[in-house]
Amino acid sequence: MKARLGLIAGNGKFPLLVLDAARSRGYEVVVAAIKEEAFPEIEQRGASSVHWMSLGELSKLIDTFQREGVTEAIMAGQVKHKQIFSSIRPDWKLAKLLLTLPLRNTDSLIGGVAAILAEEGITLLNSTSLLEPLLARAGVLTRRQPTDQEQTNITYGRAVAHHVARFDIGQTVVIAEAACVAIEAMEGTDAAILRAGALMKSLHGESAMLSRALTVVKVAKPNQDMRFDVPVIGLRTIETMRQAGATCLALDAGRCLVLDGEVVIKAADEAEITIVADEAPHRS
Repeated sequence: MKARLGLIAGNGKFPLLVLDAARSRGYEVVVAAIKEEAFPEIEQRGASSVHWMSLGELSKLIDTFQREGVTEAIMAGQVKHKQIFSSIRPDWKLAKLLLTLPLRNTDSLIGGVAAILAEEGITLLNSTSLLEPLLARAGVLTRRQPTDQEQTNITYGRAVAHHVARFDIGQTVVIAEAACVAIEAMEGTDAAILRAGALMKSLHGESAMLSRALTVVKVAKPNQDMRFDVPVIGLRTIETMRQAGATCLALDAGRCLVLDGEVVIKAADEAEITIVADEAPHRS
């Protein structure tokens, strides 16, 4: 009998890639697809079974995995922060957890869910464990090197982003001329980039001193738990940056997934966007 792997699927291509990778390694994959997030095409990717459930149905998730003989699972795909804290309708098990959380942030909530799953005999694996080749490698990933101004933006932006990420506010900041234009919060990365672009367009006529060219810096959290909420970029990120007037993307090497790697790099080159991945500072 093949080994069984549970997949808790949020939105985006990340869960689809995990499912494909798991099947290629001989796993039977049992999918718990989040109704509010997962793409419908997950049903056509050859999973052993697909079970649709809402964000708040923690008991159903546990019962499903236990009935299917799942003892290891991967959580993959975004669940929007605002979705977690506005649309969620918790069952009794999740409601009990929410009452015990010291902080109402994503790390606390998902970390609490992971602990309950462990108590029920279900171990959450690192979400990147099957996709390590897609983690950003250190260096300049695109044809164009960053300009001096972009490098200044990267240095400043990484310092700001790592500080903000400590508080689980967001993992992305947008910089222009070493000034912080936008910080990601519950709206998500793409919305933060577009907000920065709109702001720069509104300011452009008033200040010739501030360049409209934006640098996007996306980082992992200090002591990032690789089981969930791993930074991810894809083709949509590049398209959003192009729309906003961003020319540079900086990532944490080895801790950020680049989905559709070659396609993303080609799109960035065509848009004259440089992508740079640096080693993240160590946090103890």
